Amino acid sequence: MSNSFSSNINRSPRILVLSVRGFRFQAANCCIYEFEDVLTDLESAQLHVANPNRGFDVACKIYRGVKYLGGSDSLALKATPFPTELVLEHEYDLLFAVLDNPFQFHLLESIKGWREKCRYTACFITEMWQPDLQIKRLFREPWSNFDHVFLGVTQCVEGLSKLIKPPVTYIPPAVDTLRFSPYPNPPQRFIDVSYVGRRSPNIHDALVKRAAQDNFFYYHDTVKGKLEIGNAREHRILLANLFQRSRYNITNYAKFNSTAETGGTQEIGYRFFEGAAAGTVMIGMPPAGEAFSRYFDWSEPIIKVDLSGTDVVEAIAELDAQPERLERISRRNVANCLLKHDWSYRWRDILSTFDLKPSQAMIEREKYLFKLGHSILAEIES
Repeated sequence: MSNSFSSNINRSPRILVLSVRGFRFQAANCCIYEFEDVLTDLESAQLHVANPNRGFDVACKIYRGVKYLGGSDSLALKATPFPTELVLEHEYDLLFAVLDNPFQFHLLESIKGWREKCRYTACFITEMWQPDLQIKRLFREPWSNFDHVFLGVTQCVEGLSKLIKPPVTYIPPAVDTLRFSPYPNPPQRFIDVSYVGRRSPNIHDALVKRAAQDNFFYYHDTVKGKLEIGNAREHRILLANLFQRSRYNITNYAKFNSTAETGGTQEIGYRFFEGAAAGTVMIGMPPAGEAFSRYFDWSEPIIKVDLSGTDVVEAIAELDAQPERLERISRRNVANCLLKHDWSYRWRDILSTFDLKPSQAMIEREKYLFKLGHSILAEIES
């Protein structure tokens, strides 16, 4: 999508974003780096890419050692020689740390003067699971560094709120809808089914067999093990292009095959937002609970099939016989994501927590999203 909504690059940034993209290269993290990219566009935010070295790791151990022996955060900080990566030269309204786990708080100490120069401090922790709340050392981390903690999962909000002082708020996943939307010039969908990321072996096997029978294009991962990405922006562009050209997308709740890690809790994964924004017809298993129906509150956002995979081929065949229904599902998914699940809406919610006003670039972006989203809905109704 070529539409660009950028803030005034000539004024001093009011937002300082702390990123872990300099040392966390997992494919799963690319979605939060996309969030950071949207922020730098909308706010002309200053992006600080942390790059901790061995000296930083040693400093963290010293800090935790002092803290665990009964010292306070202030005493542990005085005893710890954190290396400096950035010296702040002017004041910011908000220091916003985007983290993939809650053991990265010490990265703030690589920024000299952040306490004095930043009016508010907040973090967005993208992932945490119920078993994490049983880790005692987790609550010895410097949570008090933050005025507010935003969490990317629903199930831990209440439990974490009882254990730390800063308020905790759920921020659901989102997507750069201008990147993922196939409109206003939708390409041809020549991929029958795409299945990216964690997968059900049974569903995968059924689709492999289906693809071997006739003209049926099934796209899936073939990489085994840890997947790291060299260029996060290019990876997101590639994923958007893939989904824009896919008719169906297999989508299940986050880490559905890793119950030891999740403690059996079910969360909305980023794939739902990506697949819907790109206009795929999603097939799979959404998370249990009320969160999914709250955020995907339109007709047929997903066609449910069991994780056993016994009915996936039959479900696709039934849908293929109803092309008008498929088109309505696709358009509704795109339109509703444009109207509800762009990263700009999540950022607006975060700003409002601190009574900060949206930038003009954000207002202009949201106006465009509103216009495009409603034009697609109007086509469904006509």
